[in-house]
Amino acid sequence: MIRPQKHYCMDKIYSIDFFNDLLFIMFIIGLVVFITLYFVDAGYGKMRTEKWGPAINNKIGWFLMEAPVFLVVLYLYSTSVGEFGGITTKAPYWVFFLLFELHYFQRSFVFPFLLKGNSKMPVVIMALSVLWNLINGYIQGFWLFHLAPQYCPELYTTAWLTDPRFIIGTIIFLAGMVINLHSDYVVRHLRKPGDTNHYLPKKGMYKYVTSANYLGEITEWLGFALLTWSFAGLLFFWFSCCNLVPRANSIYHKYEEEFPDEFDRKKLKRIIPFIY
Repeated sequence: MIRPQKHYCMDKIYSIDFFNDLLFIMFIIGLVVFITLYFVDAGYGKMRTEKWGPAINNKIGWFLMEAPVFLVVLYLYSTSVGEFGGITTKAPYWVFFLLFELHYFQRSFVFPFLLKGNSKMPVVIMALSVLWNLINGYIQGFWLFHLAPQYCPELYTTAWLTDPRFIIGTIIFLAGMVINLHSDYVVRHLRKPGDTNHYLPKKGMYKYVTSANYLGEITEWLGFALLTWSFAGLLFFWFSCCNLVPRANSIYHKYEEEFPDEFDRKKLKRIIPFIY
């Protein structure tokens, strides 16, 4: 993976020094999040309790939580097109933009409004997620559409589209998206209208893990890290794992308590089939 060369700018927020420092800080924060979430259940979804304080409608929460990253990357892409004379309209940059925004368009403007029921999301969880999404949107968009074209113009040329890292990464990303979308579909259709019972998902990748949607999510960002071959992409994959792997562990134990007989029979894993 290529890391930008050191460069000093008058405006600190746009300097590579600041960008590299931010990457390092977020890697460390990810580690802290990973350890913490093995002791504290993030209070949304199945793990929500009143101790997390005021809550808002789940649909509104998801929209407010995910939309900022979509908009930040859209802004950074659009400003880069003018700044670098159209370089980011070339195929590799356009593909990066399309794949990233495709995911977040679905998460921001489609997924929240497919949710059923009247579940709520703690405001504090939403606020922390908004903060992370703003930072992550800045990191991904600024690297891809501002730093890379300026300081590593030889990296994302048209030839990158035939590089094995790009091809394999794109395949992994799309596979993860399919797993993610299908897993969300399975969960949405567990209950019939009016049914309030809890069920163990059994279709798709839920045959192997209890958090198939999280499996899809981390698979997507593993693919994105490969197809961009960047520290920014690696950070996104790392932080996704630090957040979702401990949460998958909590959900695993929740299901284990609710459906002990099925667990013994199915030998389910948490998030990685046959492994964890």
